[in-house]
Amino acid sequence: MTEYEKIYREFRWDTPAQFNFGDVIDSFAIDPARVALLWEDQDGNRARLTFVDIKRQSNRVANVLAGLGIRPGDPILLVLPRITLWQSAYIGALKAGAMVIPCTSMLREKDLLYRANHSGAKAIIASPESATMVSDLKNECPSLEHYLVAGSSRSGWIGLPEAMHQASDGFATVKTSASDPAICYYTSGTTRDPKAVLHAHAYCYSHKFTGLNWLDLRADDIHWTTSDTGWAKAAYGVLFGPWMNGVTVFMYNGRFEPKKELELLERYCVTTFCAPPTEYRMLVKEDLSKHRFPRLRHCTAAGEPLNPEVIEVWRRNFDLTIADGYGQTETIILVCNMPGMEIRPGSMGRPFPGHDVRIVDEDLNEYREGEAGQVAVRVKPDKPPSIMLEYWKNPEENAAVFRGDYYLTGDQAYRDSDGYLWFVGRADDVINSSGYRIGPFEVESALLEHPAVTESAVVASPDPERGHIVKAFVRLKPGVTGGDALVRELQEHCKRVTAPYKYPREIEFVDDLPKTVSGKIRRVELRKLEEQRKSGAR
Repeated sequence: MTEYEKIYREFRWDTPAQFNFGDVIDSFAIDPARVALLWEDQDGNRARLTFVDIKRQSNRVANVLAGLGIRPGDPILLVLPRITLWQSAYIGALKAGAMVIPCTSMLREKDLLYRANHSGAKAIIASPESATMVSDLKNECPSLEHYLVAGSSRSGWIGLPEAMHQASDGFATVKTSASDPAICYYTSGTTRDPKAVLHAHAYCYSHKFTGLNWLDLRADDIHWTTSDTGWAKAAYGVLFGPWMNGVTVFMYNGRFEPKKELELLERYCVTTFCAPPTEYRMLVKEDLSKHRFPRLRHCTAAGEPLNPEVIEVWRRNFDLTIADGYGQTETIILVCNMPGMEIRPGSMGRPFPGHDVRIVDEDLNEYREGEAGQVAVRVKPDKPPSIMLEYWKNPEENAAVFRGDYYLTGDQAYRDSDGYLWFVGRADDVINSSGYRIGPFEVESALLEHPAVTESAVVASPDPERGHIVKAFVRLKPGVTGGDALVRELQEHCKRVTAPYKYPREIEFVDDLPKTVSGKIRRVELRKLEEQRKSGAR
C-alpha cells in the first residue's frame, strides 16, 4: 500500500458538531509571537501581523457589527481587495455569526446589486473605491441597512477603522453549528444569473485538510496563494487552508507582473506557493536562472489544467514539480497530486481524501478506465462537509447537480488504470480564462446593452497563455458596420458594465448565429470552430 493509499483509506473528517473559524484564530493567538500575515503592496508598503493582532482586530469588527444589530445568519457583502483588513473583517463577521458573501473588488455596480438583492444582505463592507462606485445601492437594495467603508467616514458610510478603534477588542464568538450557513459565493452560470453557492461552517473546517494534504503546510511555513479575495481559491490558500493550521500567509496587493512575483518569492523566503496555471505560464517565460528560492519546497496549481511543458520547465530550473489539483467553488479540492505521490504531468492527480470520486454517464453508471464521463462525488449515505449545502434559492440547479447518490461537478474527465484522473473539458459553457470562471450569459447580456448589438454568442477560444480567452460572435443591428473601432468600443462597454476580466478579448462580427430548432444558440458549434481555427494556426 502506498502512502497515498494509506492516507486515503484511513482518512476521517471528524468534524466537530459546533464550529466557528474565529475560535481557531483565537487558539493560535495564545502565542504572542506567532506570525499570521506578511503583507506588501505595489507601492512598497508593508505590514506584519500576528495571530494576536488578527484576534483583536476581528473581535473589534465583530463588536461593530453586533452593535449595528447584525444577528446570526444575516448576510454581509465583503468587497475588499488584498488588504490586511480583509481577513479581520471576514473573521469578525464569522465570529458575529453572520453569513459572509465574498466579492471581488473588480465587480461592477450591476454585479453587486444582484448579489445584495438576491441574498437580502443587511450590510456591506467595501473599499473606498467600491464604496464610491456603489453609491446608488441605498435606492435599489431595500435590505441593505448598514454601509461600512475601509477608510474614513463619508456621507452614508461608516468608517470601519474608526468604528473599530472605538470598539472593544474582546468578543465572545457566537456558538455556531458546523451545519449552519457561513459563506455564500456567487459563481457564473451559462444561461442564467450567477448561482449562489452556500457553504456551512464545516466547509471552513474541511480546509484544514486542503492545507495539510495538498498545500503540504507545516508550522514554520510561509505560504503564498496569489488568488484575489473574492474567489473561493482565497478560502483554499489565503485564509482557511493555512490558518486552520496556524501557518504564516504572505499576501501581495498589486497587479500581476512576472518579474515582481519571482522577486517576492525570493525576498520573502516563501516555502509553499500556489498560483493559477496562467501565472506559471508567464513565470516560465522569464529568465529563471536569475532566481533562487532556497526555502521553496512545494508548489501547487489549480483553476484550469496545467500544461506538462510548464511543469517540466519549472522542475528543470528549481527541482520542484508543480502539484496540479482540481476543485470548485462548490467544494474544496476534489482531486490532486498529494505530496509524495508520483506526479504524471497533465493529470489532475487522484481523489482527495474524504471524497469518493467516480466517472459516470448520464444515467449515473460508472465508466470503465479510459472512458470520458462526468466527474461525480458520492454524497450518500454521508455527504462530505467540503461540499456546498446547496445552490441557495435555486431548486432547479440543485436537482441538476444532486442526483441519486452523487454530486455532479459538470466537468468531464477519465480515469487511467492507476486511478489518476485526466481532465477533458467542461460539461457546460462556462469559460475558464486565467483561472477566472466566466459565464457567457453575463458577457452576452452586457453586449446586448450596447445600441449596436442585436445578439451575441460568447465562447471560450484557446489561448497559449491564458488557457482560453473570451471570444464574442456579434450580430449587429441593420445599418451598423463593424470594424476595429467598434470592437474597441464594445470591449470598453463590457468593462464598464461588468467586471473587467470578463470582457471579450476577441470579437467577430457575423451575419447569423447557429441555433437549435427551439431558437437556442448552439455555442458548442462556435467553440469547435474556434478550436479548429486555433489548432490550424499553430
